[in-house]
Amino acid sequence: MKIAIVGAGGHGQVVADIIRASARACPELSLAGFIDDRHELEGTFVAGAPVLGGLPDLARVDADAFVIAIGDNATRAQIAANVCASGRRLATVRHPHASIAADACIGDGTMISAGAIVVTAAHIGRSAILNTGCTVDHHCQIGDYVHVAPGVHVGGEVSIGERTLVGIGAVVAPRCRIGAGCTIGAGAVVIRDVPDHTTVVGVPARPI
Repeated sequence: MKIAIVGAGGHGQVVADIIRASARACPELSLAGFIDDRHELEGTFVAGAPVLGGLPDLARVDADAFVIAIGDNATRAQIAANVCASGRRLATVRHPHASIAADACIGDGTMISAGAIVVTAAHIGRSAILNTGCTVDHHCQIGDYVHVAPGVHVGGEVSIGERTLVGIGAVVAPRCRIGAGCTIGAGAVVIRDVPDHTTVVGVPARPI
């Protein structure tokens, strides 16, 4: 299966590394190249892969599926919707050095980085990002288009609503409920529920 990456920035290059690492164990998997709307990149190579055009060129790109490698949750959600509306598939990519329980459910288009751990009965939504070295414990519900940043630890039975960002190094205590569209600050420790569209920071985490 040939996978194209939408977004040729730093996050896109991380996804390219995931695809290449996975291809060493699964030779039928390959990186088709990048899709990026920056005109100065068209026809160039990024991280050794060609930039195939911008989003308007999506229909003609020779790829079987796409990963949206955009860190901003709202932008990633919009582009993912456009890709699906065009009849193209979203690919889920998992680094071979991630640990994913056999009964975990991973949504289409999700990216799981090296060192990430997803424990039994966890449910991860569509086009989510589980970044480097994060942990998602048992029976968690992670919504669509969530970004769990590097080094985050999410305790068991936690629920995180769609399009929420959990910042680098944050900790979420077991059974907490975090709403949709929230921002959890870097290094925050969440010990109580967080309502929709709330930003919290600190130890313990408090709204700002």
